[in-house]
Amino acid sequence: MTQSVYVMILLSCLRLMCPLTTGIFMEKFTSKKLCTDNDCVYTNSLARAEEDYNALDCRFINIKKGQLIYVYSKLMNEKDSGEFWAASIRVYGEQSEDHMGTVSYFLSSLVSEQHVYQEANKTVP
Repeated sequence: MTQSVYVMILLSCLRLMCPLTTGIFMEKFTSKKLCTDNDCVYTNSLARAEEDYNALDCRFINIKKGQLIYVYSKLMNEKDSGEFWAASIRVYGEQSEDHMGTVSYFLSSLVSEQHVYQEANKTVP
């Protein structure tokens, strides 16, 4: 029993000394976003990447010039709307199979909208 107490104390000390064991706090981008529906599951538009972008952290997606990107929501900040967009990238494999990626964020200035499927006019928390 004393060994388990020592292990617990050691783990507690390590947790206090190393912030990576407890996770890193990331600030929220915004409290509202623009979507086409209440759940933000329908595609707003299709965009094409105008330049390469390597993601800074796990919240963002890597983008390569020319990739097609499905936009699902546009985050709203206090100054204006749409600085960051939530999207999924269409990836073509070796056999031209269409695969959907995970939904993550990117800067809207990196892309040009090619086609608007539905206007993003619903404000969602």
